[in-house]
Amino acid sequence: MRGNWGMKNEAARLKAIADVNRLQIIEMLSCGEMCACDIIKGLKLTQPTISHHMKILQTAGLVNSEKRGKWIFYSIDQTEFNQLSNFINTVSTESEDCICKTIEKSACNE
Repeated sequence: MRGNWGMKNEAARLKAIADVNRLQIIEMLSCGEMCACDIIKGLKLTQPTISHHMKILQTAGLVNSEKRGKWIFYSIDQTEFNQLSNFINTVSTESEDCICKTIEKSACNE
């Protein structure tokens, strides 16, 4: 069976991207590093709203930030996104350690 801690960790990261605004932010950052001011303009959201979404993405480890003067510049952590993608591929593919291997099949499968 796949590790429960790993499942909880990945579920938290999936929850972080399960929001339209955060998906749009990720798409914007796919073009490269961006200043918070450009994200605000691009999404037509307020600074506090962008800060809220960025904090969620950063806490999930999916976005990096760097303060330069009064602005914060954000970028995607590609390594973390690759790991998340690998997790999705792994969990959706049958394997020897799959939880289904521990379940005795019932009569409904006959």
